[in-house]
Amino acid sequence: MSFAYEHRRQPLAPIAVFRRRVAKHVLLALSGVALSLAIGTLGYHAFGREAWIDAFVNASMLLGGMGEVGEVPTFAGKVFSSLFALYAGLFFIVVAGLLLAPFLHRVLHKFHLDQ
Repeated sequence: MSFAYEHRRQPLAPIAVFRRRVAKHVLLALSGVALSLAIGTLGYHAFGREAWIDAFVNASMLLGGMGEVGEVPTFAGKVFSSLFALYAGLFFIVVAGLLLAPFLHRVLHKFHLDQ
């Protein structure tokens, strides 16, 4: 999957190219969210000894920026929860940047062409 952007000396990409670029970014973001959710759910289930639905809820809430729903009972679960919370915070920033990148590039590229 190529994420090549036009150079500053090139004309602004046609709207069809821009839409494909946005779709690629959204697809990559959704894939990352799904993978992270799967890892979080498996981790809470394996290390925290939580039921599948509780593990899914805790992973979802952390990835969404809300925090855990309940207390994690095991030591290994608490360590996993701490590491996953740090990961989820950074992952949120990465996904936000990934989704905003095509729009910001297009706006900045248009401003540069207007000069």
